[in-house]
Amino acid sequence: MKHWRINLIFILIILFGAAIISRLIYLQIIRHDLYKALAQGQQRDFQFLKGARGEIFFKDGQILATNVREKYLFVSPIEIKEKEETVKTLSQILSLDEELILEKLKRDSLFEKIKNNLTKEEEDALEKLDLTGVYLGEGVFRKYPQEFTASQTIGFLGGEGKGQYGVEGYYDDILQGEEGFQKEAKGADIFLTLEYNIQFMAEKLLEEAKENLDIEGGQIIVLDPNSGKISALANFPNFNPNHYSEIEDFQIFQNSLIQKIFEPGSAFKPITMAGALDQEKINPQTTYVDTGEVKIGGYTIYNYNEMVWGERTMTEVLEKSINTGAVFIERQLGHNLFLEYIERFGFFELTGIDLQEEVFSENKEFKKGYEINFATASFGQGIEMTPIQFVRAFSAIANGGRLVRPFVVEKIIKDDKVIETQPEISSAQIISAKTTSQLTAMLISVVEHGFAKAAKIPGYYIAGKTGTAQISWSALDIDKRGYSDKTWQSFVGFAPAFNPRFLILIKLDNPKTKTAEYSAVPIFKELAKYIIDYWQIPPDYE
Repeated sequence: MKHWRINLIFILIILFGAAIISRLIYLQIIRHDLYKALAQGQQRDFQFLKGARGEIFFKDGQILATNVREKYLFVSPIEIKEKEETVKTLSQILSLDEELILEKLKRDSLFEKIKNNLTKEEEDALEKLDLTGVYLGEGVFRKYPQEFTASQTIGFLGGEGKGQYGVEGYYDDILQGEEGFQKEAKGADIFLTLEYNIQFMAEKLLEEAKENLDIEGGQIIVLDPNSGKISALANFPNFNPNHYSEIEDFQIFQNSLIQKIFEPGSAFKPITMAGALDQEKINPQTTYVDTGEVKIGGYTIYNYNEMVWGERTMTEVLEKSINTGAVFIERQLGHNLFLEYIERFGFFELTGIDLQEEVFSENKEFKKGYEINFATASFGQGIEMTPIQFVRAFSAIANGGRLVRPFVVEKIIKDDKVIETQPEISSAQIISAKTTSQLTAMLISVVEHGFAKAAKIPGYYIAGKTGTAQISWSALDIDKRGYSDKTWQSFVGFAPAFNPRFLILIKLDNPKTKTAEYSAVPIFKELAKYIIDYWQIPPDYE
């Protein structure tokens, strides 16, 4: 017993050490994430700070993407004992599916975010709760005030803080704020070429097409064919980037104008015509005799509705959209030159548009060089492209023969410095000015006398072409050769025809009409008339 004091002190030291070790384990291991977050918050003034993400604006100044400080709800699942009761309560307040909340509450973690961008009503209701493991936080979130408008063009800021799709993805490095010691630098602000009123009108027309024509999808492009500057990129259906995490079908995030392939049908005939005119193999008054069909090997090509047109000029081939006439023109040009002009028009390359993940088709099947492939490609079947590739090619017809790079960002502003986008126009002409002049006159005749009469606007010369193409099974993700009964219906046109201010492509996915004459053409007219009035473009004639 003589050493009892020493033993007591020794025991106390052991107990005290055990208490310290236990506390350290609790703080540094069990509650590591929580206290790390608290420490970072307390030390913010002494660490590197990251500036706010730059904002995105329409050309007119309306905000498309900005940053807001808002409340959010998160839970600490390991603290929650009454999971079912918590799930039911949160589901009622937040109008969220119970299974979605329960899945997060089952996780063995300290932090699971349940919902961002809480409404004032949701905040008030949650603040009155006394639920263990349920917390309100506050943070800076990306906000899209225009909601559905231009959603595929803008993209969104993903949960990991990186831009996804569209402008947010393509310009992510520029938009991101910069880090600094005790002083952060905001990311650059971006002003688009898109004009709010034209974008709104284009999207409105697509919504009406869903209601009136029961389209499965649709796209509209409006751009200046002389510079490549885009005034509208509209997609249907679209989505609300404020709630991107609630979308189940990720395909809706894709911008069909740059990321999905289609066959243009008869709208491609002016491209075939351009090559033959440029090589002087034909002229607008060259004639041929249509018998209603062309036989190639075991295949027979017919005109629409199996029409027989007899002797017709090249201008009438476009006016009446005669398939056999396009085959005749391709044969006058020759396969090698036909392929060369398709390449000149940029159909085998990206356009270079400043949006994330543009695609293009290598057209492997067409390039196999079979006779039937060249024949069907002459009138736009069996040759694939994106809508933006097609619009870029057609712009060369409108602007005198040069390719332009389409773009959606007009200027970038960083630290009061303004960087304006300069148009990129090819130095070489892909077709001669004479060819574009001849072809423009022929396309005006399509609107004045052909199947596109519904596009006429009194006082203005409109140049354009309809296209109705069968949709292949492969384009519908069905493993089957050949074509379905569904159609792409389109109209591409520019105005004023002899001094173009804008070019429009209307593309509709399987509208409930037989041809583009009754679907895409009236929509083109309404949008073109709106732009003419909005921009106050003077008439060509009284």
